[in-house]
Amino acid sequence: MQKDAYTLILDSIEAGIHKPGDRLVESELAERLGVSRTPVREALQRLETQGMLTRDGRSLIVASLDHNQLAELYVVRTELEGLAARLAARHASDEEIRVLRDMVEEDRALLGGDPRALSRANKRFHRLIHLASHNRFLVQQLDLVHRSMALMATTTFAAAGRDEVALAEHDRIVHAIEAHDGEAAYLALKSHISKAFETRLRVDSGELKTR
Repeated sequence: MQKDAYTLILDSIEAGIHKPGDRLVESELAERLGVSRTPVREALQRLETQGMLTRDGRSLIVASLDHNQLAELYVVRTELEGLAARLAARHASDEEIRVLRDMVEEDRALLGGDPRALSRANKRFHRLIHLASHNRFLVQQLDLVHRSMALMATTTFAAAGRDEVALAEHDRIVHAIEAHDGEAAYLALKSHISKAFETRLRVDSGELKTR
């Protein structure tokens, strides 16, 4: 299925092609995407309404998150992700659990590699937990949260040592889901997001170097 202008622009923000502070020009986007300016204009208006873009004079730029917005986002993400893990422990199919376990094992090959590749693998892992919750309304809310996560200029996987720690955390989450222990899964995923937030704060403050 061909992607529309909105999805293509959103994908480019999530992939880091357009970073916070970058100016988006309607005519340039239309030419690059090979579409007319009308769907691009509509897509930009939609992204502005959703808070993904903001005005800088007459220009639209990719939005950025200040410290308070970042903290608010992580509070919501922590609770929703924890709930998804709790529900996944109850409702995930045997096939979903096996794929989660395979993801953890396969992601070991990425350790020490490209932070962007690690970030993409991480998103796939979390997305499957969302789907394994078998709650469409929760999945919709988590989609919104993860869309806003794209407004962060860097990934925490660029911080030294974060990839190994995060993979160990993923392993604990899957172990709890495999055991159908909803409380343990909830706590493991909440702890995982909390550690990710702490890492981001250390990176943003300059305490932790990125690669």
